[in-house]
Amino acid sequence: MSFIFEALGVSLALLAGMLVLMEVGRRLGCARREAHPDARTQLGPVEGALFGLLGLVMALTFSGAATRYDARRMVIAQEANAIGTAYDRLDLLRPEEQPPLRDLCRRYLDARIAYYREAPDTPAHQAQARNVQQLLDRLWKETAAACDRDPRGQVSILVVPAVNELANIVTTRAMTSQLHPPGVIYAMLLVLASSGALVAGYASAEERNRSWLHHLGFALIFSVTVYVVIDLEHPRLGFIRLQASDRVLEDLRTRIQGPGQVTAP
Repeated sequence: MSFIFEALGVSLALLAGMLVLMEVGRRLGCARREAHPDARTQLGPVEGALFGLLGLVMALTFSGAATRYDARRMVIAQEANAIGTAYDRLDLLRPEEQPPLRDLCRRYLDARIAYYREAPDTPAHQAQARNVQQLLDRLWKETAAACDRDPRGQVSILVVPAVNELANIVTTRAMTSQLHPPGVIYAMLLVLASSGALVAGYASAEERNRSWLHHLGFALIFSVTVYVVIDLEHPRLGFIRLQASDRVLEDLRTRIQGPGQVTAP
């Protein structure tokens, strides 16, 4: 929940900051109008360029966040396919070699499910990561040993790559969870939003009556969009979650059966 409060705090701070800057801009515009009653702001081209750039950066940032969110969901499906393939390939080993490896594969899947249920960067999450790596190392060693003991050489050609793919997909999924836009993008959004609020407030001085609805609507829409972008970038911490996608792993655990239960989160 701390991440949710932090993200909401950032959005509310941005909302308040933009409202303050619009008020500052309006007062500057009103002061100029009083000093030069016949002058005009002439901010049309500036406003168009500024808000056009702000919209472009905001659209690219939102699109990137949505793309990375979809990529994280696809990697979950890839991992479920990789584990299911490795489990099925164990059928190629000799019958006496299969039971312990199947049990180890089920335990590995249970560990992966438990890993994703823990909040990132917590002690429990790190402990589950170590457990996952230990089970993966053991599964790899025992599978390789079973293939060495099998007189049929073609078995290792099919089984070993399938188990090796489990390690590859772990790395891929870890990398996708760490992909975020550089901090300079957020800084640029902050600068553009602040500049846009100031310019919008300055231009509103042309009207004698202040339109709080327009000011609040502009600031609110932008701050909510920024919050959604942050939430999309961290889909295991905020309101937007990947739990629905994780169910493919739980469905796989149900399919391969065996000892161990997968409880609902």
